Amino acid sequence: NKKIAIIPIIVIIVIIGVVSQMNIEETSETVEIETEASITIPVKAARPACGPHPECYIPSYYVTKLDEPVVWLNEDSAFHSVTSGSYGEPDGMFDSGHMDPYGTFSYKFEETGMHPYYCTLHPWMAGQIKVER
Repeated sequence: NKKIAIIPIIVIIVIIGVVSQMNIEETSETVEIETEASITIPVKAARPACGPHPECYIPSYYVTKLDEPVVWLNEDSAFHSVTSGSYGEPDGMFDSGHMDPYGTFSYKFEETGMHPYYCTLHPWMAGQIKVER
């Protein structure tokens, strides 16, 4: 009776051993949506003078149309923000909050004119958006 009880246990252990050695491939599909950036925050933009770049936002002056989205892409490994107004004087129109590295922020302007913006974390980072009809 003991031999009969041990045989199923041995069979189960062998099956588990065989299955654990098999290469079971899991298939998962990741869909990435490419968002074309209007403005890029380059690598090393967190450094004063923006590292090797002459601009902290590329381009730092951008022209758009009413109701067309402007997309900022943070290509840096540091956190950044895109905040309307000037350093110490935000105007409340838009604020990305802290953008993760490789994160994006999008905004549609509803008013024509010049709209300055800056990074709350790095006061030397600033740019301007000109919105036309």
